[in-house]
Amino acid sequence: MNDADKQALVERYIAAYNAFDIDGMVALLSDDVRFENHAGGVLTTTTDGRDAFRALAEQSRRLFSVREQRVTSWRFDPERTIVEIDYRGTLAQDVPGGPAAGTELALKGRSEFGFAGARINHLADFS
Repeated sequence: MNDADKQALVERYIAAYNAFDIDGMVALLSDDVRFENHAGGVLTTTTDGRDAFRALAEQSRRLFSVREQRVTSWRFDPERTIVEIDYRGTLAQDVPGGPAAGTELALKGRSEFGFAGARINHLADFS
């Protein structure tokens, strides 16, 4: 898979993410996909496999009424594609002990994508 193909796949994934299209996201993943979320230097969430990823994505979808990832830069190496992300989202419900529904969050982070064949087999988000 060349860099242009990797970029096109990541762009399709992010478009599906922004549209809350869980089926569209999952269709781009390998059966054994690994997902990791890192916040503040701590690994906070992991899933292994498409079914576990789908369950987490469904749960996350309910948290936001609006969400958008926007890529600000791309970096390609043989093992992965790294994108710097500007993220914004509006909470759809109160977070216990945290912000209330309607609060807009804005974060900067990065996502690292690994590939197997023509699918994403590893996704790690860092914020």
